[in-house]
Amino acid sequence: MTIKAVKLFSDGACRGNPGLGGGGAVITDEADRVLWQGKEFLGHCTNNIAEYKALILGLKGALSLNYKNLNVYLDSELLANQINGLYRVKNEHLKTLMVEVRSLLSSFQSVKVQHVLRCHNSLADKLANLAIDERAELGMNNKG
Repeated sequence: MTIKAVKLFSDGACRGNPGLGGGGAVITDEADRVLWQGKEFLGHCTNNIAEYKALILGLKGALSLNYKNLNVYLDSELLANQINGLYRVKNEHLKTLMVEVRSLLSSFQSVKVQHVLRCHNSLADKLANLAIDERAELGMNNKG
């Protein structure tokens, strides 16, 4: 039996760059049925940091559910190309996050990472923004 890969969509959002950030991630099956979703308020960060942390959130979600084969879809062309080795990671903070990403990726049997247009990543984007909105509604937008 061939084990099907699940799809992981992740997205980071920032209100300003840097600004208040949020991350969202969604795991679906091949028929695009949602199997898992998560969101996280990230505090004050850059957009690139939010993208990395959203991916980490999704990878941890996939591991917690024991998924071993993953197709990752990112609307951050920078992050997709850095993971695929087409671009170098120059920023020191992003280098640290990339170490964590690579460690998590090594836990899977197979992983394919590709860039997609933002319109194909709408649920993860919605979750990332919701994480920021919920924190702001709680009156905690100055924390982080």
